[in-house]
Amino acid sequence: MYLKSIELTGFKSFGKKTDIAFASRISSIVGPNGSGKSNVAEAFRFVLGEQSMKSLRSRRGEDLIWGGSPTLPRSNRAGVKVVFDNSTRLLDLDFKEVVVERVVYRDGENEYLLNGTKVRLKDVIRLLAGANIGGSGYQIISQGEADRILNASPRERREMVEDALGLKLYQHKKAESERKLEETAHNIEKTKSLRREIAPHLNFLRSQVQKIEKAREMKEMLAAKLSEYLAREHAWITSEDARLLAQARAEEAELKKLGMLVTEARGKRGGKSNAALQELQKKIVERERKLSDSRRESEKLSRELGRAEAKAEANTVMVEQIVAVPHVRQFAREVSEGISEALRNDDLSSVRVLLLHIRERIHSFVDGLSGAAPDTKEESQQRVETIAGSLGRVQKEETALAQELEALRAKITQVRDAGFAAERDLVELESSVREAQGKLAGVQSARANVATLRQAFEEEVREGIALVGAAIHDWQKAQTEGMSGDDRQAQEKRRREIERLKIKIEESGIGNGDAVVREFNQTKERDEFLGRELGDLERSAASLKDIIIELEKTIDARFTEGLKLINVALHDFFMKLFGGGAAKLEVENPKPHRKRADHELPDDEDSDEEELFDEKEELYAGLSISVHLPRKKVRGLEVLSGGERALTSIALIFSMSQVNPPPFLVLDETDAALDEANSKRYADMIKELGSKSQLIVITHNRATMAAAGELYGVTMGSDGVSQLLSVKLEEAEKVAK
Repeated sequence: MYLKSIELTGFKSFGKKTDIAFASRISSIVGPNGSGKSNVAEAFRFVLGEQSMKSLRSRRGEDLIWGGSPTLPRSNRAGVKVVFDNSTRLLDLDFKEVVVERVVYRDGENEYLLNGTKVRLKDVIRLLAGANIGGSGYQIISQGEADRILNASPRERREMVEDALGLKLYQHKKAESERKLEETAHNIEKTKSLRREIAPHLNFLRSQVQKIEKAREMKEMLAAKLSEYLAREHAWITSEDARLLAQARAEEAELKKLGMLVTEARGKRGGKSNAALQELQKKIVERERKLSDSRRESEKLSRELGRAEAKAEANTVMVEQIVAVPHVRQFAREVSEGISEALRNDDLSSVRVLLLHIRERIHSFVDGLSGAAPDTKEESQQRVETIAGSLGRVQKEETALAQELEALRAKITQVRDAGFAAERDLVELESSVREAQGKLAGVQSARANVATLRQAFEEEVREGIALVGAAIHDWQKAQTEGMSGDDRQAQEKRRREIERLKIKIEESGIGNGDAVVREFNQTKERDEFLGRELGDLERSAASLKDIIIELEKTIDARFTEGLKLINVALHDFFMKLFGGGAAKLEVENPKPHRKRADHELPDDEDSDEEELFDEKEELYAGLSISVHLPRKKVRGLEVLSGGERALTSIALIFSMSQVNPPPFLVLDETDAALDEANSKRYADMIKELGSKSQLIVITHNRATMAAAGELYGVTMGSDGVSQLLSVKLEEAEKVAK
């Protein structure tokens, strides 16, 4: 047995996790209508890759998920897991047990897993096809689909037979080979298109390369002339630059020496001499100011002396004539009283107040005397003597200042004469400096010209590298002496010859010859590569065509042989079920396929549309069924009764399974339309088929139940969840005995 178990989690009515283990060759699933038995068959379809929601009795993926009940909330995912015993390597995987799982989510996304690893649906289908297992076709017969093979078109019927004969894997290989052949044909056309595209460019590059080869001699001549020219130019630039550099250094040294002398001369001129001259001028200004002040003071004292002498001669007033005795006595009494008052008072603040009052009284008395009394003769004489002394002193000071001022002016004259001499020396030195700077500027200008020539030389080297290549570096090996003025004229002549040769090379169109040759070689290699690729693709296409032909031969051979065996088995099963008669599968002759033209319409739009076709290709050869019932002249399927159709479809399904037994079959109430006698025959056929394939039979028929080795009862409680009960009939039989 290959099928070990199936596990349903949240799938349709199985809201809870349910595990069904298959330990017998024939397992029967029973239960009342609506309990969820058929959901088990649909679970097999689902996990084996069925994509049609209609075959799963749903409209979208969300309908497959447990929707919830008052006691059990709805699920967000539905999963079915089927376990295969792979100890005999039925499946092409290196595992003793293979678990195939499919999960659907409420957003409609599906997930496929092999032994817990996510895979593609394509991988699952190919793996199962190799073991003659599929999610649709004859292997899983759902409720009400027992006569589907009778109602199918001839082409669909042939596909079912091919599936039963294990040709599905070959069909996949053929389809894959045809897809690869189509891709190869596309790549061949693409490669040819690429070769056609690059052919004109390759021809153009070939002509360019020929021109380049013709211009090689001119490039070699240019390389020789350019090497000599560059060697001579480099030698002259180097020697001239060295000469000018030495001259510039000499001029800079001379200029530096003159600069030091100028600095020294400026120091003599503008240093101490300027400071001494400024100091002397400052002193002269100061002495002239003092002399002017002294003269003004002398004139003032002279005028005051004259007035004082005149006043002294006219003054005859004596002191006794000025002071009044009563007034003096009154003043003396007031002062004495104030002093006595101060002596009597012990308060220091009061004493200070009295003393201040006495002092004010004395000042008032003296001011009264001086303001009212005239000068005496003695005072006038004394004033004359004072003014005369002051005048003499001022006159002496005036004489000394005049002498000092004269000496300072003489000294300024000497300092100025010395400054004029230093200025003449500085002017001469500055003239020498300017001359030296002019010479240095000339040398620097000459060096700048040499630098410009060096830049032009470097540009010529770069241009030569672009035209000639690395061979231009040969000029560095040449040994050439320095050049004179006549040599410069010869060098200019060489330069003009090189320029004319460059123009000829550029006009020849080989500008970047190496790049053109390299592009030609690359394009040629690409064309050769595409040619090899085209040959490989054509050989691959031929190989794929051979593979397709071989696969078609294999499919045709196996189909023809298998069809014969199916017809033999069909004849036997048909006779068992009907007690005679005959049934046979026959290959139809291909008919011309006609396609309706878009511009053609039926003549009568109100009547049923009759399609008009154009011949284009032939139909795929399908299978038709011929039936001959015993005791009846019935040969067409259309006139069979419901029971007869059920028996015919059962005979056909069992005969297909008999020739190439699949690992397991799922039959969902295929015996529902059978009477008791036919049910017993059906049960006998189930037992016979169970010896070759593992059967999962969903039934209400007691005879079919009796043929099973184990029963699984499916019930549904008030919560709407399908539940499972199992009974091992073989063990029950042993217990009963």
